[in-house]
Amino acid sequence: MAGEVVHNMRDYYAHRAAYYERVYFKPERQTDLRAMEAWLPGPFAGRRVLEVACGTGWWTPHGARDAAHWLATDVNPETLAVARTKALPPCVELATVDAYTLAEVGDRRFSGAFAGCWWSHVPLQQLAGWLQTLHARLEPGARVVFLDNSFVQTSNTPISRHDEHGNTYQDRTLDDGSVHEVVKNFPTPEQATALLGPRAQQVQWSDYTHYWVLSYELA
Repeated sequence: MAGEVVHNMRDYYAHRAAYYERVYFKPERQTDLRAMEAWLPGPFAGRRVLEVACGTGWWTPHGARDAAHWLATDVNPETLAVARTKALPPCVELATVDAYTLAEVGDRRFSGAFAGCWWSHVPLQQLAGWLQTLHARLEPGARVVFLDNSFVQTSNTPISRHDEHGNTYQDRTLDDGSVHEVVKNFPTPEQATALLGPRAQQVQWSDYTHYWVLSYELA
């Protein structure tokens, strides 16, 4: 079942790539977005950063602004094609990488990691294992930042169902009329931080109206 969910998500975002960023133009989200965009460069200044599931690269130019190097990765050529049209900082490298395995990264190690609006799409039964995979690519002292949606009834797609693992789902309709079921979880701070493992230090959770940010350092 988890494998089917992952495949469906890839297909959904490939088809949505050309107009994915409409979600960032919702008027009610603008205050949150400007605040997070202004904050994001700070944690990664001077670091070599792995960005997981960069999609169309909305967050990439903000996070990478002061970085030493920024590897922005995604599994879909369609979303990476949109990212390549952006005015990205010269430190940015784009690459096709499976977010679940990170195998294409090879033996490279990083001093920072970022994922925007990715955590919520990982099935709960896979999150702890995926975090271990990510942490294995990071050096001691690496800074990690996750950013994702909070559920706001007037702004988010309604939850369509729950499964036996506690995952929540949304039915999303694309411009061609096709309907795609997407896993979309909304963790509490306690649920998220409990998964980080013993290497996570200086854990900080910040709540915005429409988003949350989780940041920490690895021992």
